[in-house]
Amino acid sequence: MVSNKNECGVGKRAYTLRARARRQEDVHQRITLAAVHLHETVGPARTTMSEIAKIAGVQRATVYNHFPTELDLIGACSSHWFAENPPPDPTPWAEISDPGRRTETALTAMYGYYERGRPMLENVLRDATLVAALEEIIEQKWSPMMEGIVELLAEGWESRQPELRASIRVALDFFTWRTLATSGLSNDEAARLTATWIGSNRNPSLF
Repeated sequence: MVSNKNECGVGKRAYTLRARARRQEDVHQRITLAAVHLHETVGPARTTMSEIAKIAGVQRATVYNHFPTELDLIGACSSHWFAENPPPDPTPWAEISDPGRRTETALTAMYGYYERGRPMLENVLRDATLVAALEEIIEQKWSPMMEGIVELLAEGWESRQPELRASIRVALDFFTWRTLATSGLSNDEAARLTATWIGSNRNPSLF
């Protein structure tokens, strides 16, 4: 028979381990949120481990204990931010048979997403070529999503595919939206304009 003393000892150790795990999880989350905040306010290229540690209320070494590499940290940041700010679901767009209406609908949704997520998206996409780990995360997560949208919007047009896809990529680009937005166009107006650009490729005889 196990004594009550042994049972208490096992229970106490289990409680201690759970409490320690919760503390570690809390620290991990604080570091992640600190990095997200800095990426959104100053950008990944200007974010330092010292600033992350300061905001998270931990030692610089603690940041490295939780995130040994910059790729680990940026990966955690991107996962957290995208979970809180999911991009539009393209599934309903596939049900729109008319390519022009499908394209305008998708662009309106994406431009709205860009507007809502502008501080983070602007900093991240601006700094992508300056931070190798960030560039890798974009290649893993952002680029495949965007190429999937390009392929979806390219369906149904009667046009030369290279020119069509190039037009769609330009229309989908965050900085294209920013230029149109700062020119005074609403998201609806910008989407209608860029969908018209794409539609101008539909007659192969024009090339």
